[in-house]
Amino acid sequence: MGEVKNHIISTSTLGAGAKVGAYIELLKPRLSFLVAFSSGFGYILATSGQLNWINLLLLSLGGMLVSGASVSINQIIEKEYDALMKRTKNRPLPTGRITEKEAVVFSFLVAVLGLYILYLSTNPLTVLLSFVSMILYSFVYTPMKRVGPIAVFIGAIPGALPPLLGWVAATGVISFEALIIFGIQFIWQFPHFWAIAWVGDEDYRKAGFKLLPNNGRKDLKTAINIMIYTLFLLPLGLLPTYFGVTGLNSAVIVTICGCGFLAQTFSLMRDNSDKAALKIMFGSFLYLPVVQIAYMLDKL
Repeated sequence: MGEVKNHIISTSTLGAGAKVGAYIELLKPRLSFLVAFSSGFGYILATSGQLNWINLLLLSLGGMLVSGASVSINQIIEKEYDALMKRTKNRPLPTGRITEKEAVVFSFLVAVLGLYILYLSTNPLTVLLSFVSMILYSFVYTPMKRVGPIAVFIGAIPGALPPLLGWVAATGVISFEALIIFGIQFIWQFPHFWAIAWVGDEDYRKAGFKLLPNNGRKDLKTAINIMIYTLFLLPLGLLPTYFGVTGLNSAVIVTICGCGFLAQTFSLMRDNSDKAALKIMFGSFLYLPVVQIAYMLDKL
């Protein structure tokens, strides 16, 4: 009781600056920025460089807020599991810097604001898809993480929607070009997620999260799965050039990045080590923005 009482006192006396910082942390700003970047990428690709900068900024802001609301809801649902894991135990909810009620109200307001900004600056289809993405991530993917690796497939859908949303925001339709850039980011999610799950396997097991394929084993079969999905990125990465969405320069860069990304998976297949999985994880963080920037530069 003494520990709980002290914890409540320390929470109630939290300064205004620290409280604001905790709310910002709840939004996972780095992740939300990447979502905004991917949305902007899709928008720029669709407009062929003929940008409406105000709409682009509002799209990015709305996307950041909807993403922030999604990850906030995720943390509310997983509060007790976050407290069990080393990498998440210091988040605002497990530490009590923000109460669950405060987080619920904050997430609702951020979601409404984000969707309203998208409504003002884009079109109804973009708003609908953004709402569906938030529901899938928060209320389907999140609980499925404790069920099995099917969660990675489900999570890859909202994870891959931002570039498609950007395209739809610019054009108002889901075209085959939009599906191509969605597909690239969708397939990218698998080596990305599985590398993270491999590196954080011990932590995830504490919370009962089951994200790795092959019954959660860190072995050759799982490494092969990672390699196969990474291999798919090579032909997928060339589709924008093949269909005239982008030019030859980006095709060269994307192929080089894809080969480099794929080469990292061979080390994991050889030794099944956490070090090799960590390299794939960092490689995935580099691959996507570099590829998207290459595509954009071909259009500007």
